[in-house]
Amino acid sequence: MKMHCLSGGRLRMRKSIYVPDADRSETIELPVISILLRHPQGNVLFDTGCHPSVPEDPRARWGGLAKLMVPIMQPGEHVMNGLAALGLSADDIDVVVCSHLHPDHCGCNAFVIHANELEAARAPDAAESGYLSADWEHPMVLDTIAGERDLFGDGRIILIPLPGHTPGTTGALVALERSGTFFLASDTVSLRLTLKHGIVPRNTWNAEALLKSLSEVGRIEASGATILCGHDAAQWDGLRKGAHAYD
Repeated sequence: MKMHCLSGGRLRMRKSIYVPDADRSETIELPVISILLRHPQGNVLFDTGCHPSVPEDPRARWGGLAKLMVPIMQPGEHVMNGLAALGLSADDIDVVVCSHLHPDHCGCNAFVIHANELEAARAPDAAESGYLSADWEHPMVLDTIAGERDLFGDGRIILIPLPGHTPGTTGALVALERSGTFFLASDTVSLRLTLKHGIVPRNTWNAEALLKSLSEVGRIEASGATILCGHDAAQWDGLRKGAHAYD
């Protein structure tokens, strides 16, 4: 199995959202990460990043949310082009696993999602919590999970619920033969600081649940896994990208 790190875009946000004691005028640049897993039984895409139209007209796609998370990627910097550079198209993807339904993670979807996340995204006040139906409510098969799932039954990709950032945030434990084990933590660990210092970001649905999930991620890391954060720029800069896969 091979793991490819693909860009799903790039955002600018207030740093205080992720580091609550930061000055409110300070901003931070956040990569949006998608992961392609080329498993013998099928191609799996973990998160699909921002919709391709976002760089040209973010307000048309995201409305007022575009003021809070400002897209700063260039046109064409999205998952579809990342796949094309590998000789793949959307039709070559067999499974999309969506960590959660915020629009920077599900811009190009048809997927496996936690049932609690789907419920939250369909709530009457969902838009106020950052859920935009245009990015995920499509005529497609939704495979919901309620607990851990071994995606192909061979221990190589195990989905693990991590409630806290949202009700149904889900991570993925990925076992590679040569490169070792990685844990795709998504926004449970948006920045490395989140896990290192046990920081609860302001955009957290439930602080108590997040702290329990951070404890679980810490346990996974202690077992030898490399934690891939959801939006950590320093980590992203150091990762192999595109065709330079982990295997």
